[in-house]
Amino acid sequence: MNELSHFDEQGASRMVDVGPKPVTRRRAVASGLVRMNPQTQQTILERRHAKGDVLEVARLAGIMAAKRTADLIPLCHPLPLDSICLDLQPVDDHTIRIEAIVEVSAKTGVEMEALTAVTVAALTIYDMCKAIDRGMIIEQVRLEEKSGGTSGQYARASQQTSDA
Repeated sequence: MNELSHFDEQGASRMVDVGPKPVTRRRAVASGLVRMNPQTQQTILERRHAKGDVLEVARLAGIMAAKRTADLIPLCHPLPLDSICLDLQPVDDHTIRIEAIVEVSAKTGVEMEALTAVTVAALTIYDMCKAIDRGMIIEQVRLEEKSGGTSGQYARASQQTSDA
């Protein structure tokens, strides 16, 4: 990481030229947490929310967001995503963990797509539940691992998993 690749020699923004790069299989895993009142989580898990199944709506929103990442982040390349999987699970009585796994065969990675999926899924939970719990907290959205491309493998160290 000697230089920032999204700027030219004069400091102007640019989309990185991935033309010469080979197509490789790429995968990224991102995660995040949504903390809420226990009553809010219980309402979500029991599917009693008046707006519908919060976790399924959040899952679909995350999938849709991953597919639109290049429209949201100015210098991201549009990618023909092969697979997007979102898992939303309670980790205790007031926290839902969101994990996104995104895969593609392309010339650039899918870290931003995985992070976008997690973020929009979390925002969807907040949006659907804000009327009953405005104190919800979205936190620890982060890349857990990635593979493929010339930068190779990355995996967050296990001791960092509980860090902010």
